Amino acid sequence: MIENQKIRPAQVIGPLGEPLTLDSLPPPSTRRWVVRRKAEVVAAVNGGLLSVDEACDRYDLTVEEFASWQRAIDRSGMPGLRVTRIQHYKSLYERQQKY
Repeated sequence: MIENQKIRPAQVIGPLGEPLTLDSLPPPSTRRWVVRRKAEVVAAVNGGLLSVDEACDRYDLTVEEFASWQRAIDRSGMPGLRVTRIQHYKSLYERQQKY
């Protein structure tokens, strides 16, 4: 009997169109999260290269923190990940939802 096997791609397309592999992802010791690195981790999870739990364990993130990155990309793209612009994009999104 075949058990559920996790079939993962060897690579996925990154946020800038480049191929991403497990080796090309930010190192697990990353502490400074720039927009590109956050977007790469989200792209890896969305593409099936990592699961959410694996990404959170690997990068010492909470599920809520990772989910906020995904929401920011879904709503505003990579610019939504900029820490200095979170409030701007949040209020913009809330205004769009009203109309």
